[in-house]
Amino acid sequence: MRVSLMRVSPLRAGLARDVAVAVAGLALLLALPMLFPQPALRDFLIYFFAYGLLAMSLNLLVGLTGLVSFGHAAYFATGAYAFGLLMQSGLVSIPVAALAAVGGTALVALVIGAICVRLKEIYFSFITLAFQMFIHSVIVTWVSLTGGDQGLRGGIPRPPILGLDLNDARVLYGTCAVVFVLCILAMRQVAQSPFGYTLRMIRDNPARANFLGVDVTAMKLGIFVFAAAMASVGGLILALFVSGAYPEFAFWTTSGEAIFMIMLGGMKVFLGPLAGTLLLQTLNHYVTIYTEHHGLVLGTVILVIVLGLRRGLADVLYDWLQARRARRAAASDPVPGSFEPAPLADGALIKGRTV
Repeated sequence: MRVSLMRVSPLRAGLARDVAVAVAGLALLLALPMLFPQPALRDFLIYFFAYGLLAMSLNLLVGLTGLVSFGHAAYFATGAYAFGLLMQSGLVSIPVAALAAVGGTALVALVIGAICVRLKEIYFSFITLAFQMFIHSVIVTWVSLTGGDQGLRGGIPRPPILGLDLNDARVLYGTCAVVFVLCILAMRQVAQSPFGYTLRMIRDNPARANFLGVDVTAMKLGIFVFAAAMASVGGLILALFVSGAYPEFAFWTTSGEAIFMIMLGGMKVFLGPLAGTLLLQTLNHYVTIYTEHHGLVLGTVILVIVLGLRRGLADVLYDWLQARRARRAAASDPVPGSFEPAPLADGALIKGRTV
């Protein structure tokens, strides 16, 4: 019993720490609109929540498992459209529609992932892109259901949830912030679980993982489905905010933006993709105000980071902190192998002389 308690306690300590950080982060997100009451900030942060979940969920595949998906936005769009269509039907509440949209997206990802995860490297990447463009084509051509190029028409109703009026911008923002933090916390627990460390082993040496008895295909499929479900929550948040869903959600450029977010922020640090999301969304929202050459500015920033730093901003900061900590430890400890003799006591004899 004592051994089992020792094994569980570090997990509980890690969960408690993650929950404390999540509560602090949520408090900060809820306080920002009070400190800066401009509606533009709330709108920007909701976009950040939606695309942040897209980038974070993609990094579960790219950074954690070594699966580079070019079609992850397909599940972002699936969640948005499924939620919007269910709400337009008027038959379900927002929580039921959200759960059904996430569950439906997970089923779609299960079918697609069962095919994709059997392939390796570039073949995996391109078949995910092919499935995304297939879903995009369905959205564009099924006009009677999806609205085609115009997207879902008629808006998405926002009935009250437990007495909360989501038509109030502040209540909508708070709800999105809570959902965002809960999803980040869930992804953190997956990444730090034994399942997450098994995925790291698959990323680093799949042959060895298979030799040790790990069902590599099943593990890849599991994280593929979970990442798709988390991406669908991001699409759901965006659909609820803009009161619609559009084919651009499933276009290949949206997946490209998610990859850019990971490249800008980094994939080594867990929250690195959020740093990249913040930078990219800032460029998307504010650079266009001052210049028409948005693409040129964005491309320049990406080239500077990718070619100059060779890793994301969060990874650079993490490596710098680790190197600084190592220097401090080396400065405080004696040089390995050195020997400093102990001081001699009064009256000690050295070659017959008393000191």
